[in-house]
Amino acid sequence: MQALTLGPTNGERVVLFAAGAGGDPERYKPLLEHLAAHGCQVIAPCFEPFIAREATTADLLARPVGMVEALRQWAPGDASVVAVGHSIGGWASLCLAGATPWGRDGRMLDVPREPRVGRLVLYSPAAGWFAAPGALDEVKAPMLVYAGEMDTVTPVEQAALLKGAPAQVDLRVVPGAGHFSFMNTPPPGMGETEGFDHARFLTDLAQATLEFAGAP
Repeated sequence: MQALTLGPTNGERVVLFAAGAGGDPERYKPLLEHLAAHGCQVIAPCFEPFIAREATTADLLARPVGMVEALRQWAPGDASVVAVGHSIGGWASLCLAGATPWGRDGRMLDVPREPRVGRLVLYSPAAGWFAAPGALDEVKAPMLVYAGEMDTVTPVEQAALLKGAPAQVDLRVVPGAGHFSFMNTPPPGMGETEGFDHARFLTDLAQATLEFAGAP
């Protein structure tokens, strides 16, 4: 497995980062560098890209499975883990923390868990998979959740579903932000809403993520 790894290798706090459908953590590198510069060990697995609406169950499961493998390969066994994810990476992070997704065929998906995940930071998470009754009952980790006001890929309503978990949920709706606003390097042609200060938002996002992660 390949991964972008940054920061101390024996850190007390590990940030396990999962990118969206593009699978490339390099598109978020300034955010990850900020976390690493302030004491977090960052582990960001690289995944094969896919188109979300065409993704197979195997494509989806590769994300949480790969995250667990990356932890085993690079993280100290006794480290506290904060899972940070964007879009489908947020979906995978929720799976590790105990959420139970239901597939398009109405069947429950068997996903891996990672008991060391003690906090979640989710950017525009693909949370529609957890709309079934009881799907979030086992998620106890505190969550910092961001949703873009203008997001048409994973709308605010999906993030709002997470308020149903028996966990502390800090949901922040970002005025003017879209689905790709959380990336330092968005896909080509994905512009921002007029008047939205992307650079300032990313600076604030990185700091808020760091503070919630509780870096030493």
